[in-house]
Amino acid sequence: MCKTKIVATLGPASNNPQIIEKLILAGVNVVRLNFSHGSSEEHIARAELVRSIALRLDRHVGVLVDLQGPKIRIAAFLNGQVKLEKGQLFTLDANMALDAGTEQAVGLDFPQLVSDIQVGDTLLLDDGRIRLKVKNIDGMKVLTKVLNSGMLSNRKGINLLGGGLSAPALTEKDKQDIITAAELDADFVAVSFPRNSAELNEARDLVQAAGCSAAIVAKVERAEVVASVKAMDDVILASDVIMVARGDLGVEIGDANLPLVQKRLIERSRYHGRPVITATQMMESMIENPMPTRAEVSDVANAVLEGTDALMLSAESAAGKFPVEAVAYMANIACGAEGRVNEAGESWKNLINLCSEPRKSMALAAMLSASSSKQNLGVAILTEQGDTPRLMSRFQGKQNIWALSHEPRVLRQLAILRGVIPVRFDHQGMSGHALAEKVKAHLFHADMLNNVDSLILTQLESLENSGDTDICRFIKLPNMFEQSAA
Repeated sequence: MCKTKIVATLGPASNNPQIIEKLILAGVNVVRLNFSHGSSEEHIARAELVRSIALRLDRHVGVLVDLQGPKIRIAAFLNGQVKLEKGQLFTLDANMALDAGTEQAVGLDFPQLVSDIQVGDTLLLDDGRIRLKVKNIDGMKVLTKVLNSGMLSNRKGINLLGGGLSAPALTEKDKQDIITAAELDADFVAVSFPRNSAELNEARDLVQAAGCSAAIVAKVERAEVVASVKAMDDVILASDVIMVARGDLGVEIGDANLPLVQKRLIERSRYHGRPVITATQMMESMIENPMPTRAEVSDVANAVLEGTDALMLSAESAAGKFPVEAVAYMANIACGAEGRVNEAGESWKNLINLCSEPRKSMALAAMLSASSSKQNLGVAILTEQGDTPRLMSRFQGKQNIWALSHEPRVLRQLAILRGVIPVRFDHQGMSGHALAEKVKAHLFHADMLNNVDSLILTQLESLENSGDTDICRFIKLPNMFEQSAA
């Protein structure tokens, strides 16, 4: 089983029950609902469909709601699109009618853009396909020089090279969509274009006020968030999960800077104990082709080697011709890259900062013991809130971690963690030898103990704030395999 998790976006290519079942069986752990498209009713129906299929398959699949955020766009053209020539002048006019664009000018759906820019700035339209140099600002008109020829069509996005646009992360649409996220009982809510921790805290407050317990995912896609380690840490610490959203981020900081920034974001997120999703164009060619390019294979593998918890598919699974094949290829590549895992000493050095309390040290010590053992050893964690497996998954060692809980939401949220296998198990009222035997039997009959000859059974109630019982028990398993053979 692949330790790296896969997030797949649902869309026209993956809406029917048969495809969703195949996606889950191919390795999907979390589905993404893109709230830039579709109605509330459609999203609620998709979430219900995914959960009904996952229940039938005995899988724990998380649902991630991705808020649209403040997409800054040009308005529309009279003829739908125009051809811009390198060197020509082109005006962005905030007072222009929203459907009156020509080869000389176009309106804006975000008039505040005019006050955010200055002469000399470079504006990037349509994910950087059209670049404009600001020559003059006159009232609500921005005169620019076109830096490269190309076609420009209706409502394409605008980014500022280097970042700095003032649009807040949460729009009125997003605030309404958070209510929908609560109605469908989202496991994760992704905030688009957050500038700082304050905007993530606002999102968390709105999610909780709506009666939802979703984990907050910070989509890192603004240049100012990655301008310094301090800025990165501010956003990482305010979130539950980080998404390296390489599309808009790459536009704002420049593609040449993206690989190092991705690496640093994963490093800082791991340092602070936050799981990471790496996203955007990972298998882009598979929208049209039945297999990935070698460059895409390397891209996916490098993200795994850098320590990402999850890999995300967007258009590949939402609108591509080969959604199931894209998931299968991604899982296969990830499994291959996982052959290189952290040594126990390396993991301990990297994660010593997470041992701020004795109870956390105990959890990490259990994982260290498993990682340094020469035996075929696994780790079983009894968890109420998911805190122990979240912490222990940061080792990213070679052992499987089974997170056993009776809480469906906890199990779905744990599905994003690398190396963690959520398992439904009710351990209430059990303890000691009887509990250990029950765990062994449960995992064995679920066919999860292949090639495992011993377990570390961990229950850290103090870490989970659910009690004061902390246990860490070593359990040998050879008799079970002998019984099976008999």
